[in-house]
Amino acid sequence: MKSHQKTFPEGEVPSICQVMMPRDTNALGTIFGGVILSQIDLAAAIEAHKHHPGKLVTVAMDKVEFVEPVFVGDLVSLFTRTVSIGRSSIKVGVSVWSQRRFGSMERIYVTEAEATLVAVDDDFKPTPIQRSCEYFAYDSDSSQGKA
Repeated sequence: MKSHQKTFPEGEVPSICQVMMPRDTNALGTIFGGVILSQIDLAAAIEAHKHHPGKLVTVAMDKVEFVEPVFVGDLVSLFTRTVSIGRSSIKVGVSVWSQRRFGSMERIYVTEAEATLVAVDDDFKPTPIQRSCEYFAYDSDSSQGKA
């Protein structure tokens, strides 16, 4: 496998953290790539909903290259950032890291992706992003949630 020099996003709060379980494995005994892809999709949606309270659908995900395997018992963390906001779309960058087996401090870069989500109306037609929404989350300056 290739060596990727990535820096763990120390101090950032992941959008999703999940311990990988035996049900998530493929025939080789490592975590099935589709499980990670699903988590990337969910993490991108969490980030995009910070900017739009309505319906969002994923329309694209760029190339995903798995550079390291993930194992049962690994704690997988997905970190997100908003890349851009268009009239009806939001691009979100997602990086995936694995903390090896039950509390090890070894953090392994797994993959990254950029997902494009589009705001849609009840008929699933593109609709403008509603940027004025309030979002309940922990802000980066305090441990207090904001409503």
